[in-house]
Amino acid sequence: MSLISPACRDALQHWLNSLGALAGRSENTQTAYRGDVTEFLSFMTLHHSESQGMAALARITVSDMRAWMADQRASGVGARSLARKLSAVKSFYRWLSEREGFEPTAVLSTRAPKFTKKLPRPLDEDAARTVIETVELQSTSDWVSARDVAVVTLLYGCGLRISEALSLTGADAPLPETLRIIGKGDKERIVPVLPAARAAVDHYLRLCPHPHAKDQALFRGVRGGPLNPRAIQGVMAKARMQLGLPATATPHALRHSFATHLLSAGGDLRSIQELLGHASLSTTQTYTAVDTARLMEVYNRAHPKA
Repeated sequence: MSLISPACRDALQHWLNSLGALAGRSENTQTAYRGDVTEFLSFMTLHHSESQGMAALARITVSDMRAWMADQRASGVGARSLARKLSAVKSFYRWLSEREGFEPTAVLSTRAPKFTKKLPRPLDEDAARTVIETVELQSTSDWVSARDVAVVTLLYGCGLRISEALSLTGADAPLPETLRIIGKGDKERIVPVLPAARAAVDHYLRLCPHPHAKDQALFRGVRGGPLNPRAIQGVMAKARMQLGLPATATPHALRHSFATHLLSAGGDLRSIQELLGHASLSTTQTYTAVDTARLMEVYNRAHPKA
């Protein structure tokens, strides 16, 4: 932050505060935006060889924007990441221009680089079940195995993000038929809990050696503290290596699998959007492309050739 003037630093903080208060953006999103905009402002300071005060920010030109984007690409930043950074910068400038009363066209008119949107990489239903079974074999401790199975069952059976599963507390146990989940941007949703997921959590709780209090994490690490997501990422990595699955078979892939399998079974997009906690239906619509791609793969493999 040393390359940024105090006025810009204050403006950046006020913008981030407004994101949290008005837009409901999560702390992780705010942290990412802070880094992106800070990096942009620091570049402009070096690019112009002078501190970028508020007046200087209002004079940013199309040429300046091209220079920043060229520098990013030369530094190895990919098109997808650069598009995300540009989105953060535009959001900041939109807010700043309204506050300071200047014309932000040079920044807002900058086009994001084109990139091919990656489709989620879900597991098929047999692979998802096999992963859960293989996760159980990764620890010599019965209670740790039960814990890991409970977590991955929640990811696949309820479509939870790993952060959401690990944010559950003792007050949530025993798991009810529906869970109230606070997701990204403090967006609340109601998620049905399958009997298999409730049974997996109950089994873990019976074996866990650490006492459970309502105000403490439901899932515990070996020493009794809150379970670190890296532990689940690690056990998934071991399972996928044993099964010969690709590197995309991560804990988050189980959430993708939940959505794709629901869609394949006839679930409608609006319901799946609600279950996943997506703010936009367009995000959920990605899964229709996944389902279509898989359908075509089956068709091409099974259709009799002339």
